[in-house]
Parts: sequence; structure tokens; C-alpha cells
Amino acid sequence: MAVPKKRVSKQRKRKRRTHYKAELPRPNSCPQCGDPRLPHRICPSCGYYGGERVLEVE
Repeated sequence: MAVPKKRVSKQRKRKRRTHYKAELPRPNSCPQCGDPRLPHRICPSCGYYGGERVLEVE
């Protein structure tokens, strides 16, 4: 059975894990008004989600 000969230091472990990062969500354009909005969220400018008016926006 494979067993490590030496303990992996914190610095070496963190250097190896530098590429495991969460990606920022890319904004999509709203199909109603065309403004950018996050996916699966109500559009902050027009208040539509999934083709239905969900929020009253002034």
C-alpha cells in the first residue's frame, strides 16, 4: 500500500491547490429588455423572470 514518506507542508499543499478556484458567474442578457443580469435571477431593470413579470420596478 502506498504511504507518503514525508508529510506535505502547508505551503506545498497550497501551491498545488492554487488552480482550484470558483469562477464568477457571467451575466446574460435579459430576453425582455436586453440589460445584463445574472442567470437564474430576476432582472433588476425590468422585473421579469421566465417570461413573467415577478417584480414591480419603477
